[in-house]
Amino acid sequence: MRVIIQRSKKASVTVEGKVTGAIEAGYVLLVGLTHTDTVEDVRYVAKKIADIRLWEDEEGKMNHSIVEHGGDILSVSQFTLYGNTRKGRRPSFIDAARPEVAQPLWEAFNKELESHGLHVETGIFGAMMDVALVNDGPVTIIVESKPKE
Repeated sequence: MRVIIQRSKKASVTVEGKVTGAIEAGYVLLVGLTHTDTVEDVRYVAKKIADIRLWEDEEGKMNHSIVEHGGDILSVSQFTLYGNTRKGRRPSFIDAARPEVAQPLWEAFNKELESHGLHVETGIFGAMMDVALVNDGPVTIIVESKPKE
């Protein structure tokens, strides 16, 4: 599992002219799943995101989590995070999970974030989406699940 965190001042997802999710301050999460991901990966990454310290304290150091700071989540499924560009000119998406595997895991991931006290807005799984955000910082971090043994 691979998630790109973008700290944002505000963000939204629009599908076919309709806003499906919008937040003020918080994180935009671009969420990629691979065929070997499990519910354990979902739990690990959700906890990491809830706990990671990306918000400044009174001294300007990143010492607060989104739970401590306050903020919402905009979660967007993004199979292209597993695009392999090592060979040729067209990315291969063979490492991305098939929709029947990825969608339930993405939904479980969003529920797991909510279990940490976070409000989660979403895009629509599998849709062509317009994602708009004002990146704060900018702060952009990649979080991945533990390597499989």
